[in-house]
Amino acid sequence: MTDIFPAAARTIFAANYPETPHVLRHKLTDHELLGLAALADLAERLPESSAEYNPGDLPIGIDPAKVPAHGLSIGETIRRIEETQSWAVLKNVEQDPSYRALLMRLLEELRPVFERSTGKMLTPQAYIFVSSPNAVTPYHFDPEHNILLQVRGQKTMTVFPAGDQRFAPASAHENYHLGGHRNLQWDDSFMVSGTPFDLSPGQAVFVPVMAPHFVQNGPEPSISLSITWRSEWSYAEADAHAFNRLLRRFGMSPTPPGRYPAQNRVKSYSWRAMRKIGMVR
Repeated sequence: MTDIFPAAARTIFAANYPETPHVLRHKLTDHELLGLAALADLAERLPESSAEYNPGDLPIGIDPAKVPAHGLSIGETIRRIEETQSWAVLKNVEQDPSYRALLMRLLEELRPVFERSTGKMLTPQAYIFVSSPNAVTPYHFDPEHNILLQVRGQKTMTVFPAGDQRFAPASAHENYHLGGHRNLQWDDSFMVSGTPFDLSPGQAVFVPVMAPHFVQNGPEPSISLSITWRSEWSYAEADAHAFNRLLRRFGMSPTPPGRYPAQNRVKSYSWRAMRKIGMVR
């Protein structure tokens, strides 16, 4: 079976993982599971909670409560993506056996590299994004190690430094890890500090854990597959942020978590112990 990530891509990944965003090549552009018809059928099979779809003509920064209603079904949104001016994401597509097999095939090609750096692969998941021409995915962050593979169309993902409070303050992390929204407050002054990655079919971009980013679609409909996984690295940071939020409730001003698990061990283990005995949820 031919590798989807060529040897050169795996070498680049090894040189940059886990903290430096970078572009990789892949061989997934003609896969039968990633055409519009197949994705519309998948969307209609998945639970309703596994689909999120909105108008695509949104600003970079928007309050999630102010995103307008869409008015179309998820299947119709995808089948008519060229004309609906929409943005759609299918979440946890690994619920479907065929898509889970594809996800695990991709991750297995990279597992030897990332497990050397961040430990055992945890919680493998996949998301598929289907976007109309010029659609925008607003400024946000995600808790996983993430590779976005461009399958159809062009898009530009602009990535900002992870762990820098200028772009995502500690309060945003703490709110998110206790159930808040992933969208972040945008400021036009941020733009000069972002790194744009222009993606065409056959290219992918690696995004570090909690690195803020936004996406601008090109002039054609776009299909992208996001493969993600968690690690002790990512969970330790998340738990440390949650513990910090608890400390603030007691009037303290805790130091933000570090980017490496060892820096977060005391806080993360404390949060896990408190959660285990029912002191927090």
